[in-house]
Amino acid sequence: MSRSLVLGIETSCDETSAALVEGGGRILGHVILSQDAHAVYGGVVPELAARSHLQRLQEVVDEALEQAGRSVREVDAVAVTVGPGLIGALLVGVAWAKAVAFALDRPLIPVHHMEAHLFAPSLEDPEAEPPFVALLVSGGHTILLHVPKWGEYFLLGQTRDDAAGEAFDKVAKLLDLSYPGGPAIQALAEMGDPTRHRLPRPMLRRNQTPVDADFYDFSFSGLKTAVASLVADLDARGDLEEEREHVAAAFQSAAVDVLASKTLRAVKETGCWRVLVGGGVSANRRLKAEILQRLGDRGRLFASSPRLSMDNGAMVAQAALFRLDRGEIASLEVSADANLAFPNLISRVVPGRAERGEG
Repeated sequence: MSRSLVLGIETSCDETSAALVEGGGRILGHVILSQDAHAVYGGVVPELAARSHLQRLQEVVDEALEQAGRSVREVDAVAVTVGPGLIGALLVGVAWAKAVAFALDRPLIPVHHMEAHLFAPSLEDPEAEPPFVALLVSGGHTILLHVPKWGEYFLLGQTRDDAAGEAFDKVAKLLDLSYPGGPAIQALAEMGDPTRHRLPRPMLRRNQTPVDADFYDFSFSGLKTAVASLVADLDARGDLEEEREHVAAAFQSAAVDVLASKTLRAVKETGCWRVLVGGGVSANRRLKAEILQRLGDRGRLFASSPRLSMDNGAMVAQAALFRLDRGEIASLEVSADANLAFPNLISRVVPGRAERGEG
């Protein structure tokens, strides 16, 4: 990877972030500003997110440059998340990056948000390189990939409805916990008994085989509905308050079981015992511990620190360094795409069924 200095911009949801990253993964300056205004609504309000990015992005970039002790004129390229994400939020970052790239006559590197999550662990561990099986779990996506090398991605499975992070947020709201739901569920679950309430493991059956279309796919809407029914029943009986930690533990156990089981299926079928987890949900301690236990001494797990698991500009810059080395520079006509397809994605073909792409 080149020694270029890249400025990475991330505004796909409710984190405003900028980072200066030098080739080889050296972070010189990095600022992540999380928007607290959404907590009262129990989820991200798109209009508020876009407005906050517009108001704060310049100061976030300035602080990252100050940390790095660099001027913006020393930047070799400008990278920005162009999708997927909230369209209004994305447009703020893309418009800013295009303006700066034009003003400085620097290359503009568009970055796919979920590919950036793939690169995040390599910022802290130089051995977090392909080949590996990748589980990407965030508020908007749950994707299982086989990655033989950077830029070559084989889609094994994905969620058919709710993403894992979305399920955590919705269950947290049912239990009257704070937003975002992942950390709140994890903290409460540590005090509960995961076996006290039995919850379903959607799309996870012992008789599934690799030729089944749902062998690697995920579904969390049914699990969320089961929790909603359990909470309603406990509330009607007046038992909810004393059972909240047990419900949280049961939900987390079910979600983690599904995620870890599907990941280990991919490990065994591909023969690749190196696993990388990325995205906000990858910060969940129970998920990482479960995958590690199932991998045993034979496997290796790569995961970012909690700071780099969240949406951040450093991962955007790291992914952009790879794209820059390949000469993948965008014109200033590039725009944001809320449903941007994963780059270089090769869909899994299930015998007897049509080829499936990313949904």
